[in-house]
Amino acid sequence: MRAIRIEIEVCVTEQQGRDAEGYDFQAIQDRWLPVWDELKPFEVDTAGAAAQSGERPKKYVLDMFPYPSGDLHMGHAEAFCFGDVLARYWRGQGYDVLHPIGWDSFGLPAENAAIKRGVDPREWTYANIAQQKASFRIYAPSFDWSRVLHTSDPEYYRWNQWLFLKMYEKGLAYRKASWVNWDPVDQTVLANEQVLADGTSERSGAVVVKKKLTQWYFRITDYADRLLDDLDALEGQWPAKVLNMQRNWIGRSRGAEVEFEIEGREQKVPVFTTRPDTLHGATFMVVAPDSDLAAELAEGASEEARAAFRDYLAATQKQTEIERQSADREKTGVFLDHFAVNPVNGERIPVWASDYVLADYGHGAIMAVPAHDQRDLDFALKFELPVRVVVDVRDADGAPLPDPAESGVATAGEGVLVNSGELDGLPKTEAIARAVEVLEERGTGRAATTYRLRDWLISRQRYWGTPIPILHHENGEMRPVDADALPVELPASEGLDLKPKGASPLGAATEWATVVDPETGDTWTRDPDTMDTFVDSSWYYLRFLSSNDATQAFDPAAVNAWGPIDQYAGGVEHAILHLLYSRFITKVLHDLGYLEFDEPFTALLNQGMVLQDGAKMSKSKGNLVEFASELKAHGADALRVTLAFAGPPEDDIDWADVSVQGSAKFLARAWRIADDVQGAGAPRGASFAEGDAGLRRATHRLLADAPGLVEAYKFNVVVARLMEQVNVTRKAIDSGAGVADAAVRESAEAIAVILSLFAPYAAEDMWAKLGYEPSVALVEWPKADESLLVEDEVTMVVQVDGKVRDRLTLPASVSEADAEAAARASAAVQRAIGDRQIVNVIVRVPKIVSIATKPAA
Repeated sequence: MRAIRIEIEVCVTEQQGRDAEGYDFQAIQDRWLPVWDELKPFEVDTAGAAAQSGERPKKYVLDMFPYPSGDLHMGHAEAFCFGDVLARYWRGQGYDVLHPIGWDSFGLPAENAAIKRGVDPREWTYANIAQQKASFRIYAPSFDWSRVLHTSDPEYYRWNQWLFLKMYEKGLAYRKASWVNWDPVDQTVLANEQVLADGTSERSGAVVVKKKLTQWYFRITDYADRLLDDLDALEGQWPAKVLNMQRNWIGRSRGAEVEFEIEGREQKVPVFTTRPDTLHGATFMVVAPDSDLAAELAEGASEEARAAFRDYLAATQKQTEIERQSADREKTGVFLDHFAVNPVNGERIPVWASDYVLADYGHGAIMAVPAHDQRDLDFALKFELPVRVVVDVRDADGAPLPDPAESGVATAGEGVLVNSGELDGLPKTEAIARAVEVLEERGTGRAATTYRLRDWLISRQRYWGTPIPILHHENGEMRPVDADALPVELPASEGLDLKPKGASPLGAATEWATVVDPETGDTWTRDPDTMDTFVDSSWYYLRFLSSNDATQAFDPAAVNAWGPIDQYAGGVEHAILHLLYSRFITKVLHDLGYLEFDEPFTALLNQGMVLQDGAKMSKSKGNLVEFASELKAHGADALRVTLAFAGPPEDDIDWADVSVQGSAKFLARAWRIADDVQGAGAPRGASFAEGDAGLRRATHRLLADAPGLVEAYKFNVVVARLMEQVNVTRKAIDSGAGVADAAVRESAEAIAVILSLFAPYAAEDMWAKLGYEPSVALVEWPKADESLLVEDEVTMVVQVDGKVRDRLTLPASVSEADAEAAARASAAVQRAIGDRQIVNVIVRVPKIVSIATKPAA
């Protein structure tokens, strides 16, 4: 440390001549980057009993790690600015802070980019990582660079495979044939969460179609209740929007599972409904045309019905789920030549196939109650099926609503049951409970819960991902790869055709795919698919604790000492996918005994987007603001201050509305205060109490307020307060206190410490000029002196008829009566009142006196 200190002193002395001429961000960056490289101020030891003890409080701050699709962009600049502010803040509060970085480096974008350029995905990916790392170094987030990870390293994805095997052993990883979302451009399957609201792929933008394939799944539905109920504990720590999105995605519905008998079929068909009380109104059944049940029933139908069904199924498979679910579409369908039996009244009801029912909802079949469901009613009217009212719904005046069969409008409101046998006269809640009892008594149904959530489909038919560690025998047998044989590494891409073709390129890597059992001589084949990259990111926060450990995925002792994540920061676009999967995997690892906690992220900060002229930045739109260009033109500090000052983190930032130049000018003013103090030889020491009293009060008010503002994510307010403090300090200097005043030094030190959250270079340079060794980022914040927070005077605004007419400086102990008297005595107020009559006076000490008047009589 001493040697570095001497070098810094020499460097600062050499730079004084140039620094005196003005703030030079490039010189300051060049000065401090090599010092930080040598000091490694943010490295944290997480191994060993001492590091895991409670000697100092710990904070684990994590940013959602980037995808290396190119250099960093403005969205990265914003996200990593906010996360770094919080990491630096907690260090200043006396915590050991772990703030790591890595790259989410597997996935389709890298593979597609590599195919387009005719290069190895590894070459493309790691070149981009090197570029991003270089940009990060200049941008100066306070990362622990000793524990970097890349998910495409075998040393990382080996543990993806270990996790898969643990899931497989627990029965949570399984393989089945089912209808899946198929991206026709990227030629791979997608999880439900990767299909956008308009039915297109979030990756390629192509319209997603359905395809039947045998795929690997994680049984996330086994955890649906815990994933939903445990959200309650995150209230106030996660954005309400994210909590609601997760609740809606899990989509728990309570009701009953009703067993319908279909004539000629031995096995009954279970149908889930939230309204078992309306069973007497079920006049037909509808099954999804792409369900196994529809195919089975069609097979037993007449030749004419089979032909109609084949044509209808082909048409259905060309539609997106969004199209199928649209309420505005005309209903279509085919009769399957079968009848079901209503279990409550024995009525024979026809079975139809229609595309408005989805194969993965419940069991792919619904009971249709047309009088009280609009889609069922539209279908019934189209195909002339019976409509029976079983709920007497009334309007606000108590009059019955029109018959849906005549009006074409289903009555879905509250009411009492009619035409429903023993349920007649019961209101909805009582009728549902009684209907469930009746079903259970008769053995034709039971209370049930269903979810919108579906099991997590993890197979991908692409090369650049984690190979699935399963071996297949020609007799259909499967077996997991031995744990000591991990990792199953990807073969070299040379010689493989990586272009999307509907089957994984790994299937063509014959030498890699073929495994001969040394004991039996049997030949096995490796599973050709790779894992969804959301598996990689579902547990990466644990690997950071043991990123260089070749013996285990993570050290449970270290993880339990540091986890869960105290502060997570990243985009709201991951509100469902990544966060839900991480929560699931964390709960699984908890149940397996590895973790003492079962929620990964205690607090969550989502940032908005960085726009240009109101639109999302893109090269095609010609409105791209390049991170590298802004960094080169204005420096890291000005860029970071601009992003922090632009508004609340969750709001979008329009780059057209901000001023990086203004931020640079502020930084120059702050920096000059330390430069002036250094030039005046103002001493460090304990004589602060002798300085300018007004400036000292301002300094300690800032020290008192800043922690609460940072913890509330009000970074823009903290920057504004720093700007005020710089102005107040300069005013104190210029008004006679002088740079040698102890209060000026105290203010300069406070500015440097708090400014280090946003502008690490300027703050470090200020700290050196003030005579301290690096790094200011490791300095514990000074505490506010409570005695200086007591105001001797207050400023009260005086309004007359809503307009500000004066500002009065009054004693802090002023009474309402004295404040009103002072306001009435103000010459400015008297002029504003003139000859008008005062009709009301409202006094709110210590803020305002409001006087209302009217014309004199």
